[in-house]
Amino acid sequence: MKIGVLGSGQVGQVLADGFLSLGHEVMRGSREPEKLEGWLSGAEARGQGTASIGTFQATAKHGELLVLAVKGAAAVAALKGIDPALLRGKTILDTTNPIADVPPVDGVISFFTDGQRSLMEILQDAYPEAHFVKCFSSVGNALMFQPKLPSGPPTMFICGNSESAKAQTRRILTDFGWESCDMGTVVAARAIEPLCILWCIPGFRTGSWKHAFKLLSAS
Repeated sequence: MKIGVLGSGQVGQVLADGFLSLGHEVMRGSREPEKLEGWLSGAEARGQGTASIGTFQATAKHGELLVLAVKGAAAVAALKGIDPALLRGKTILDTTNPIADVPPVDGVISFFTDGQRSLMEILQDAYPEAHFVKCFSSVGNALMFQPKLPSGPPTMFICGNSESAKAQTRRILTDFGWESCDMGTVVAARAIEPLCILWCIPGFRTGSWKHAFKLLSAS
C-alpha cells in the first residue's frame, strides 16, 4: 500500500520505518522536505520498501492511507496546506494530542482543548469527508512498532466515524504488534486523547518511558 506520513518528527519516523519494514511504499511529508533527506538516505541504505519525501501536498497525493504525525498545535495548519480533495475518502491515522506549550506540573501536562471537544473532533469537523481514526496517541514512539513487553501485546484505543477505516486500522495495528480496542465514534477522542496525560506522568516522574496501556477483560 502507498502510505503518506505527514510530519518530520520522531513519531513520523518510527511509523514510516514500521510501514517500510512491512513492505509498504512510504512518502514522508514536511513543509521543508529537505529536512528529511537524512531519513531518506538511511531508508534507502536499509533497502526496506520504497521511500520518498515531499511536501504535505505531495505526500497526501501519494498516500492511499495517511498518517498525521505532527504536533497537535500544528495539525490544523498542516492540513490547511493540502487540497481537501486529496483527503476525501482516505483513512487518516490521527496520532496527535492537543498538548499546550507550557511546562508540566508534577508530571502532568496541559491541553489547549477542554473535555467537551477533542482535537480529533476539530479535525473531523474541518474535513468531514476524510476518515480520521485516533491511533498511536497514547504511547511513546519507542513502543509504536512491534512492542516487546513481558505481559504481551499492549492495547491501542482507537475511535472514528468510519467502520471501514477502523477495520483497516485494526489490521495495521495487528501488523505493528498491537491489540486494538474500538471505543466508538470520534466523540470517544475526548477520552482517548487525555490518556496521553496519564501516560506521560511516569515518564516525567521516573524517567522511564517504555510503558503502554493494556485492557483486561474477564470474558
